Amino acid sequence: MTTVETSPVVRRLWQSVLALGVLAFVLGAVILVWPGDSIVFASAVFGVYLLVTGIAGVIATFTVNMSLSSRVLFFISGALSVVLGYLAFRDFNNGAAVWMMATWIGVGFIFQGVAVTVLAIEIPALPNRGWYAFVGILTAIAGVVTLAWPIGSIAVLAITAGIWLMVIGASEVVWALSARHTVKEGERRIEESLAPSGAR
Repeated sequence: MTTVETSPVVRRLWQSVLALGVLAFVLGAVILVWPGDSIVFASAVFGVYLLVTGIAGVIATFTVNMSLSSRVLFFISGALSVVLGYLAFRDFNNGAAVWMMATWIGVGFIFQGVAVTVLAIEIPALPNRGWYAFVGILTAIAGVVTLAWPIGSIAVLAITAGIWLMVIGASEVVWALSARHTVKEGERRIEESLAPSGAR
C-alpha cells in the first residue's frame, strides 16, 4: 500500500483524531477543574466522550481501508463505546456505583487502545506509525490502570480519568498535526512530480 493510495485515508484519519484529541483534552480539563462529587456530572462527561469516540470508531469501520479482523475489532470497539456511553446517561437519575463507572471507562479505554494500535500496525504508510501506536498503547494502559486501581470515590475517579483524557488527547493532537504536515508535504511533492517540466 503506497503513500499515494492511502493519502485520502490518512487525511480523514488525522482530521478525526484531531477532533477526538481536542474533545478528550477539553473534557479532561473540565473534569480536573470541577471534579466535584456528583456522579451525574461525571457520567455526562464520560458519556459524551464514549458516545463520540464510539460513533467515530463505527464510521472508521466502513471508511478506513483495513483487514477484516481489524474491521471487526474497530466495530466492536465503537459499538461497545456507544453502549457504555448510553449506560452512563441511563444512570443519571439512579446514581451509578463508582466501580461501575470505573469499569465503563476502563473497558472503553482498553478496546479503543487495542483498535488504534492494530490500525497502526496494519497501515505501513501511516505517518509516524510509532507515535500513533504509542497513543493506542497509552489508551489501553489508561484502561488497565482505571480497572486495576482501587478507586473509592467519584472525585478520585474523575481526577484519574481526567488526567488520562488530557494525556491521551494531547498525544492524539500531536500525532494528528504531525500527520497533517506529512500529508500536505506528500501532496506537494505529488503535484510537483505531475507538473510539466517547464512549470517546475
